[in-house]
Amino acid sequence: MSPVAKAINILQAETNVNLLITKLDRIKLSLKYCKPLVDALQLGLKKRFSHMFHNPELIAAAILLPKFKTTWTKDDATIRMGMDYIKDHLEEPLLQLGDGTSSSDEEDFFSAMKMSQAQESSKQLDGYLAGSADHMELLKSFPAVCKLFLRLNTPLPASDACERLFSIA
Repeated sequence: MSPVAKAINILQAETNVNLLITKLDRIKLSLKYCKPLVDALQLGLKKRFSHMFHNPELIAAAILLPKFKTTWTKDDATIRMGMDYIKDHLEEPLLQLGDGTSSSDEEDFFSAMKMSQAQESSKQLDGYLAGSADHMELLKSFPAVCKLFLRLNTPLPASDACERLFSIA
């Protein structure tokens, strides 16, 4: 029962589910009698968490954690999905063109400014991913990445209204 105890300890620590499944694969090789139990644990983990591996917002939130970045999965499609989400939401342009009544010359002028902002955000993302540091202070060096990190990784605070709603339900 040691492998099950280890797996439960890992789950309670809220670490990476992919890593847990991989560790269970390694443990399963040395087991004689508990292989069906490990198979059931792996199936349960996949069933419970598989939808999260297809949600680009959750993938992006994991990539923006300095401890994980892109090392938490080997699946290129998953990383690509998260990176696309990050690039799309990294930094909305600070300058809005109003109600769309501007002339094409004005749009061309402002589009160059938008392009430079997008390039700056892209450079910040590349710098963040290239950094070897894995502490939260790293985010302070990349303001656009930090802003998106805070938006994706900040839980909503509990309130009395929410607690009353749950109590009634």
